Amino acid sequence: MIQSEQPVYQVACLCGAVRFGVQGLLQSIEICHCKQCQRAQGGPLVTVVPATRQQLQWQQGADTLRAFESSPGKRRWFCPECGSPVYSTQDKAPDKVRIRSGLFIDPLPVRPVLRKYCASLPDWFPLDEGVIEQLPAYPEQAPDH
Repeated sequence: MIQSEQPVYQVACLCGAVRFGVQGLLQSIEICHCKQCQRAQGGPLVTVVPATRQQLQWQQGADTLRAFESSPGKRRWFCPECGSPVYSTQDKAPDKVRIRSGLFIDPLPVRPVLRKYCASLPDWFPLDEGVIEQLPAYPEQAPDH
């Protein structure tokens, strides 16, 4: 019998102290605009890739992660070295992790499928159709910034 190998997508925090692979097919990206996510990420949204704990293949840092219980039963796990948010968990779904999509090293074969808590969007974030596309865009650092 021939076994097909499942893909493994590499994940790392900013400093590299936390590293793991996510094996298997990835679920689609979810976007959240709730006030907790805004404060936890320091921006208008968070993007996550849901996965199961069984998909995680730890390379380093699993035992160093720290958690903050942002609401009863919800923990936001982060690297204690660089502070990168890594994933969140909920007591009501102990097998599920919500990995911050910006930590994936490999290109992702999935795209966002939904946005939630849109009523919590900050007034300064231009999400109106076409507004973001009208802003000046640079392939790297903007001039004079």
